[in-house]
Amino acid sequence: MADHQPTDKLEGEVAEFLEELGQTASPATLDAYRRDLGTWLAYRAEQGLETTPLDSNSIRRFLASERARGLAPRSLQRRRAALSRFCEHQIKHQRLSHNPVTLSRGPRTPRDLPKPVDVDQLARFLDTPHDGSPLSVRDQAMLELLYSSGLRLAELAALDLSDLQSQRVRVIGKGSKPRQVPVGRRAREALQDWLALRTTLAAEGETALFVGQQGKRLGHRAIQSRLVTQARRRGLPEHLHPHRLRHSFASHLLESSQDLRAVQELLGHANLSTTQVYTRLDWQHLAQSYDQAHPRAKRKDRDLS
Repeated sequence: MADHQPTDKLEGEVAEFLEELGQTASPATLDAYRRDLGTWLAYRAEQGLETTPLDSNSIRRFLASERARGLAPRSLQRRRAALSRFCEHQIKHQRLSHNPVTLSRGPRTPRDLPKPVDVDQLARFLDTPHDGSPLSVRDQAMLELLYSSGLRLAELAALDLSDLQSQRVRVIGKGSKPRQVPVGRRAREALQDWLALRTTLAAEGETALFVGQQGKRLGHRAIQSRLVTQARRRGLPEHLHPHRLRHSFASHLLESSQDLRAVQELLGHANLSTTQVYTRLDWQHLAQSYDQAHPRAKRKDRDLS
């Protein structure tokens, strides 16, 4: 079979960009960019735009067509981000003078953040006795660690035995950025119980902290399924998933400490604004923290009008 000969010169430049991106990005990020840019190239081919320059008009038409076929705002935002990153690559290689994506308006993304589980209800749920089987002991350790340390689902699934230390755990976050997060007393106790039973399930040479019945690393869907199972068994009248435990961790910690920067570090957020949205901070809370912390914020008797 003859080699594929691209009719769109941008196809080869996208391949070059993805190869360069793969040197620093995580596999998940690389796959997402490959899908998004592949969809864009397919659109160009379908519309006979192979010779059309990469400009704001062609990008705007592509995003409009994606919106028209019902793509969700978050997916549209991701498409736009992938195109913008590719355009920055083109600028770097002097194929573009500016980024045309910045001239197109991005879709509004709804803030459909999960509601945190009530702190007392969550405590009762975690304290509910289980049957003591290896699977239940493992599930308890996962639940306690997710809530204790605010881990993402992917971070929990990727943990190896070597990532555990006495009172903290090393995780690899988004963008392959490592961070150290503390592990609370109850989570440490649950982990010790699991480690004592782990060898009854783990295959020889398996490095994963959490394994399934086949002895191999527990996958994302399996973890999500086990959380739903434990919620049902323990009578939690709400849907439970890893992101909701992470959100509860952030909300409950912020309510107690009012230390937004500390929560940002623990969650592994690059920008403070992400943490601010994540924890549903309102202006009143921010103003209060500002008044308490800033050395020139406290007013004397006279106030400004």
